[in-house]
Amino acid sequence: MLHEILPPEERAIEAVVARYQRVAPAITRFARAIAKNDNLTVRLGTQASSNADEVIIDPGTFQAAYSRSAPVTPTEVALTSALHEVVHLIATDFEERRVIPAGWLSDTAAANLEAVAADEPPVDLDFEDFADEDLTPLDMVDLDDEPKRKVSGNEPVSLLAAVHESGGSAAEVLFLAVEDARQEAQLFAEFGGAFSVLQDLYIAATPDAMATSGALGQYALACFLLVGGHTDREWLMTRTPPPVMGAIEDAMAFLNAISVADDPWDVGGLALQLLQVAKLHGLITEGGPSETNQQQRNREELEQQTMADSVDAVRLVSPILRDPESYEETKQAAQSVSAESGRKGAAEEAGDPGTDQIVKISEAPTVFLPTGQGGKLMVGAFPDRFRMFAPQGREALAVAAQKWDVAQRSVSGELYPLFLANQRRGLRSGYDAGDLSPYTALLLGGGLYERMFERRDLPTKRSYGVSLLVDGSASMLQPREQGAGPKKPWALAAATLGAWTLARLCDELQIDFEVALFNRSFAAMPEDSEQQFVARRHAAIASLRRSQGGAADRLTRTVNHYMVKTFDQRWRMAEDVLAGLFWMASAPRDAAAASRTDPSLAPPLSMFDKAANVDEFNVSYAAQRLTARRVSTRILVVLADGMTRGSIQSLADSVAAVEQGGTMVLGIGIGSGTVESTYSRYEVVERPEELAAAMIGGVRSSLYRTIAQMGGNTWWAQSSEQVLNDPQRSTHV
Repeated sequence: MLHEILPPEERAIEAVVARYQRVAPAITRFARAIAKNDNLTVRLGTQASSNADEVIIDPGTFQAAYSRSAPVTPTEVALTSALHEVVHLIATDFEERRVIPAGWLSDTAAANLEAVAADEPPVDLDFEDFADEDLTPLDMVDLDDEPKRKVSGNEPVSLLAAVHESGGSAAEVLFLAVEDARQEAQLFAEFGGAFSVLQDLYIAATPDAMATSGALGQYALACFLLVGGHTDREWLMTRTPPPVMGAIEDAMAFLNAISVADDPWDVGGLALQLLQVAKLHGLITEGGPSETNQQQRNREELEQQTMADSVDAVRLVSPILRDPESYEETKQAAQSVSAESGRKGAAEEAGDPGTDQIVKISEAPTVFLPTGQGGKLMVGAFPDRFRMFAPQGREALAVAAQKWDVAQRSVSGELYPLFLANQRRGLRSGYDAGDLSPYTALLLGGGLYERMFERRDLPTKRSYGVSLLVDGSASMLQPREQGAGPKKPWALAAATLGAWTLARLCDELQIDFEVALFNRSFAAMPEDSEQQFVARRHAAIASLRRSQGGAADRLTRTVNHYMVKTFDQRWRMAEDVLAGLFWMASAPRDAAAASRTDPSLAPPLSMFDKAANVDEFNVSYAAQRLTARRVSTRILVVLADGMTRGSIQSLADSVAAVEQGGTMVLGIGIGSGTVESTYSRYEVVERPEELAAAMIGGVRSSLYRTIAQMGGNTWWAQSSEQVLNDPQRSTHV
């Protein structure tokens, strides 16, 4: 059963939308074929709607389908529920206005309409019966008991108004149920696979619905199932009481006519006939002569609710066919979206911030941990507007580098000639580089001249990749102890300086590298300003609270992975962004003041939320990106200032799995010993000068180690081994 094989996280709205996204192109082609419009677009939005060139589906309709119990797969439900919604949104249109056919009305109602048309009193009113002394005082009149206004016999009305005028609320429910089934039977006919899934969903829900419904509800449900072709009369006859069986038998002629009808007005007239059958068999009781208007309304509402509950327990409820009020809301939304679409870009998702957020999460990559746990990770570029702080940032970087004794020129030091020799020679011994072997004469004499450079076929040229992952939570901006001086917010500033210096190191050595920040908050967009970010966050939270309730916090506080500098991006393109980030981190109060001066241009400083991180997903994703570079030596440096919000064991398992895959992982903790239990190579720092040194020193040590491990009695390998044996270096790294 679907609800048993899907865990709760797979029934969450973002997982449901993700499945829809996989079949969205097929749904669009299907919709265009039905509408005969090659320009039709299908989108997701907060409210279902449809117009000539656009269909908007409410993702909540998909989520409802996943609560069903049926022998179908999640993918089948995603495809079928989407097709179902598109069918009804395109095919449902009750706006054509006609005069109510005379045959739709009961004898009394028809006489009333004729009287109104002739400017005469209604035939069921006798004013002579009311003497002046019998009139009820005005303060005791029940205004809710006033009769409803009747339409005139020659006044064109919409189909739903005509059905209500002719048969009341019960007729509306019955009409919408059989019209729903007619559309499915006729428009799903060419798609047998999808229709069979729909049948499985309906048939699985029918026994419980029949068992909990009264006679009137069973009759309405039988009409829906028979028109849709989901079951046959014989099957229903064995599961319904005699009054319902007799009503179904008499209704078959009308049900068969509905199945082949092509005009909703014809379906409306036949639905009224089905209602008359229910009355003839006592499933609907007529009100007595003493029944007041309020009592009549209460009785009709009960009948309406009874039939609606039974049918809705089985069918996939489309908003446009749920009830008259929902139909009107859907049509009004279509008119609103149609008016807005002329001002919107083609890629926008119906303009609702809550739906936009759900779609973004559904499209985000899913990261799986060694434990089998999976989660969405919002991956995107770091906001580009931090460039506006670049001038101040470059000045601050120079001052901090001098203060914390972090070299900014010739960062690679003695590693440069060693690394360059390894990169360029690509050979294992001196004479293999082109020098003649001392045994050349013997080789020539033995006819082995072709083996003069016999070891040239053992190249050792290596390619390198370095990834730096920095904690970007708000705690990194909190004041900290820094030795004897006062507390200052140095953690993120020192990390950014380390990233800047590490970038220079890799740039000098021509190593592929990337820098990323991770946090857990509302995800910022690359083009966001402070004003745009705050407005998007507030709008998304408000919208999701209305549509998703308690899940709004989970949907707006996502696990984020911001790419400051990617492997394929030139370092010069990222310098200004990283410099601006450093100034914000080193002087957060000044940056906040500048942001308040003009929030429409300032970078989104509010993106640094206080929420804790989930380190393991970011570590696994960064390792995946590093592995995809197909380099022979991979180094991942992770910097964090606290415990993961997830599981320490999951983080430790993730780090171990990354290292087993051939990536060297270095964990650096800022005043936190968590790295000791999660990283095999780690270092804990307490002062800003220690942080930058640990980052650069750890990478240098790793590069030295990879050179020394190549073997061979060469001068550069021996030098590397001496560095590794230096007792001044940390044994953890």
